[in-house]
Amino acid sequence: MFFYPHVGELGSAYLQVMLVAGIGLILPFVVDRDRPSHRIVLYAITIILALRYAFWRATETLAPVGLTVDFVASSTLFALEMLALAGSLSACVLMMRRVERSGEADAHAGWWGAHEPRVAILIATYNEDMEVLQRTIVGARSLRHVNKEVLVLDDGRRDWLRDYCASQGVRYMRRPDNKGSKAGNINHALERLGEDPEVPEFIAVLDADFVPHRGFISRSLALFHDPTVGVVQTPQHFFNADPLQNNLGLTASYPDEQRFFFDHMQASRDAWGIAICCGTSSVARYSALLEIGGMPTESVTEDFLLSLTMQSHGYRTAYLNEALTEGLAPEGLKEYVTQRARWCLGLMQIARSSMGPFQRNGLRLRDRWSVIDSVFYWLPSFIFRIAVVVFPLLYWYFNVIVVDAPLNEVLIYFATYYLWAQIVMNLMAPLMILPILHDVSQLIGAIPISRAAIVGLLKPKGHPFSVTAKGGDRSRIVVQWRMMAPFAILLALTLGGLCLGIVSDRFAYNDAGDGKWVVLFWTLYNAVVLAVTVIACVELPRRERHIADAPERALFESEDGAHEVWLTSLTADTARVRGRRYPPTTRGVLEIAEVGAVESYVISETRDGARVQLLPNEAQREALFVKFYAEGAEPGVANVRLSAMMSDLARRLSFSSR
Repeated sequence: MFFYPHVGELGSAYLQVMLVAGIGLILPFVVDRDRPSHRIVLYAITIILALRYAFWRATETLAPVGLTVDFVASSTLFALEMLALAGSLSACVLMMRRVERSGEADAHAGWWGAHEPRVAILIATYNEDMEVLQRTIVGARSLRHVNKEVLVLDDGRRDWLRDYCASQGVRYMRRPDNKGSKAGNINHALERLGEDPEVPEFIAVLDADFVPHRGFISRSLALFHDPTVGVVQTPQHFFNADPLQNNLGLTASYPDEQRFFFDHMQASRDAWGIAICCGTSSVARYSALLEIGGMPTESVTEDFLLSLTMQSHGYRTAYLNEALTEGLAPEGLKEYVTQRARWCLGLMQIARSSMGPFQRNGLRLRDRWSVIDSVFYWLPSFIFRIAVVVFPLLYWYFNVIVVDAPLNEVLIYFATYYLWAQIVMNLMAPLMILPILHDVSQLIGAIPISRAAIVGLLKPKGHPFSVTAKGGDRSRIVVQWRMMAPFAILLALTLGGLCLGIVSDRFAYNDAGDGKWVVLFWTLYNAVVLAVTVIACVELPRRERHIADAPERALFESEDGAHEVWLTSLTADTARVRGRRYPPTTRGVLEIAEVGAVESYVISETRDGARVQLLPNEAQREALFVKFYAEGAEPGVANVRLSAMMSDLARRLSFSSR
């Protein structure tokens, strides 16, 4: 049997929540997220509400002190929550400031005068296939910066890649071993470059699957007008959907999981002077690299460690928030989780390295805070995410009270803080971090990431570099059963606990207040999150897309004459034409802007046109790569609309239930 609190108390709690919601409706019309004073006020209120909530949790919601399961469970959950909350408060402080450097890049474009700086563009590779490497090499060769040299650093020691580089006029390097993984590969190249008659002034680093836009070098070099800048980092954008976008059917409506970090957090870190080098899509000063002894090798995330080492020698990392490269996001869940677990492991190695926050080194206080902030993101937040879905089960199955709180107090202290935090976050970074979807993105990798965090702290050395696999066949539905299993089990236990609590009070604490309502809502929310996580473990087929939302004019010439058509869904091998219908096997030439006349034939007839097979020659194929990846605006989802997200997610969930 359930009991309600005093109507007046509950009514007052509802009024407070409604007041916060009402303020949230007004704020978009009065807040300018680019004004520091507005950001400071909003995040300061968030911090105050968070501390108010933490005090209430500590003083009013824990089980009585004693050698009981209730006390151990409630205090353990509280400790994990407070550690995660500390990370959130640190993020709030970081987000109070923000800087954009596009104006600075405009003002200092071409600061070098008539002598264009020499730039070595390093493409580190291990096991990527030809298609992945080809578009990166073509993109690097097509950069507008003239005084450059493209180098492919092959730790896979493949003869076919050596021969391809020779045919493209690209310098190829290999080394006898793979010591130091990617950092060691780059250091080997730095040593070889030092033997050249003309050494480079700057080093650009690209992962094997990242294609530079044609202005990548010139825009990045503009920020090196300041001699204290050692690294310029640009954001990573992706021309394909990440696994969560793809598997949840949100490829056209929800941004990739890294957008918040690159579009917002990095700009805020830069304002504090603690922007992070993220490896690919960065440019470094060659002399500064030599001064610090090359790429550091104490961590598998050598990029973050590079920023810290540079800073300890007086060089800073600047962040240019412009879409200047685009790459391949992990295409499968295994690769997605492996990549993030590697980042987590590397951060823990940094925390235990000579550049750690408690070591005697040349780091400033804010640099030490930067590392501690990252530790709090990777370690307690993912462990807490697991605890959130596990601890309510203790209530339903074992009568263990983990949060002892009446509904009205939960509304007053938790709901007001949580709602305000969501309002502020979506003002500063619209629809980037949403309930359920954000929880799923954390939960799906929480187990291996938590394991990597603990192992990295306890045993920081001796871990191999885990390469993120790219390419391969992604045309089939694949169920990741092993990844799904723990979430499916937790979902079954959660639903089972709900059923037990409904049919019998023998299996759930029969309190005299309304605490069960709190756990009931908590459990229902967990059930939704776990259900979506299970669905996300079903990997849907992928297909290449480039021009879907921006059709362009083209000319198709066949035996019936030349006719203008609309060109959509263009890939390196196929296209769809609209405006005139053609029967299958029709042969002709498709005139594509910036590519030329491409031999083609019709595969199939469509309602308003035809699907066409392209037969480009090598030069045309390279021109297509440049058109797809090196020209134009940023890829991915730019216009985020909540209605579109909800519609796409509902469609995906309904498909899964069939």
